[in-house]
Amino acid sequence: MIQRDDMTFPFEEYERRLSGLRQRIADRRLDAVVISDPENIMYLTDYQTTGYSFFQALVVPLEDEPFMITRALEESNIIARTWVERTRPYPDTGDAIQMLVDALREFGLAKKRIGYERNSYFFPAYQQDRVHTTLTEAKLLDCFGIVEQGRICKSPAEIEIMRKAAFATEAGMRAGIDACQPGVTENEIGAAISAAMFRAGGEPPAVMPYVTSGPRSMIGHATWEGRTVLPGEHVFLEVGGCYRRYHTAMMRTVILGELSDSMHHAQEKMNHALHAVHEKFQPGMTVSDADNLVRNIITDNDCGARLITRSGYSIGIAFPPSWDEGYIVSLKQGESAVLQPGMTFHIIPWMWGVDGDKTCGISDSIYITDTGCESFFTMDRDFTVKPEAGKPAMLKIDEARKNKKEKSDSIKSSDDVKTENGE
Repeated sequence: MIQRDDMTFPFEEYERRLSGLRQRIADRRLDAVVISDPENIMYLTDYQTTGYSFFQALVVPLEDEPFMITRALEESNIIARTWVERTRPYPDTGDAIQMLVDALREFGLAKKRIGYERNSYFFPAYQQDRVHTTLTEAKLLDCFGIVEQGRICKSPAEIEIMRKAAFATEAGMRAGIDACQPGVTENEIGAAISAAMFRAGGEPPAVMPYVTSGPRSMIGHATWEGRTVLPGEHVFLEVGGCYRRYHTAMMRTVILGELSDSMHHAQEKMNHALHAVHEKFQPGMTVSDADNLVRNIITDNDCGARLITRSGYSIGIAFPPSWDEGYIVSLKQGESAVLQPGMTFHIIPWMWGVDGDKTCGISDSIYITDTGCESFFTMDRDFTVKPEAGKPAMLKIDEARKNKKEKSDSIKSSDDVKTENGE
């Protein structure tokens, strides 16, 4: 290992992580593991790249020095970012899996018990098959989850990094809320969120913000598509801020008009659920019980909404296509995992289908402490209500639609003139 002081965490943090992994390797009676998940590689080494669609792997022997297999271009990231000394890069015209097999042979692992992440998105079955058929004297065993056992509970140093992600998340959300006005487009709101996140020190998140307005809020995982927000509508926002690949996320809702009884009821239900989370969550509670606590509150409503998903998921290190660690642990019924200090979650008691045609949300990113839980955020949770002054809501909606139509007609007329002029 190269001892250096310019990584995300102190060198001792990586030594601790590697030591913990090796203990789990020994517990499973393995001689080495092949780690291909980009989040796991970063957790262990600080390595990151957007080029993870090309095969890459960190091989950690039980006793010998680790080594990495990467595309030749990505070797620069190993040198610039990590403590890893041994690299075996392959050219674009080369064979990544053959390079892995050759390196395993080179370092005396060809006849050993080797674990690999069978469920990794980035080590597909056809590549796994090649290793099995080529490295015939080794015993290859699934070790999926062996790194995640260390990732699930964040260290104090990781919590501090997530606070920086939270600062960017809040900055983006505040800017998004400020940008919500009748007549603006969802794109403009998304642009305001993104600019503020990055100005606040945030880095490219695993997923860009979700921005939907009015009836589009009912479309799962939709985001901005140029729609103009109309008076009297609501805007649903979900922002995930990122710092050094660590994320926090939050949902908020903006009302551009009067707060209806049903939307007020939805707001109070979500606030009730989050209050219960902060009052009841503690180490030793099962994630199934945690889910039921939130789900039972949201389900008992008279505005026609329901919690259509899990009520929360682990959050931390992430690369696209998702900002969550829900595959490690999610708050859902029937799960027996137990809350432990250092676990971090995005709690999402959002409400789908208020009045049958609106989705709204208030959410929180938390970390479990020795005695309960704490939020990463300081922002108010209530809906932001921007009343319309001086005109009935329907009149303003009609005017917005009329202006939109006049703008469209003007563009068409301009196109007709160009056609007549032969342009």
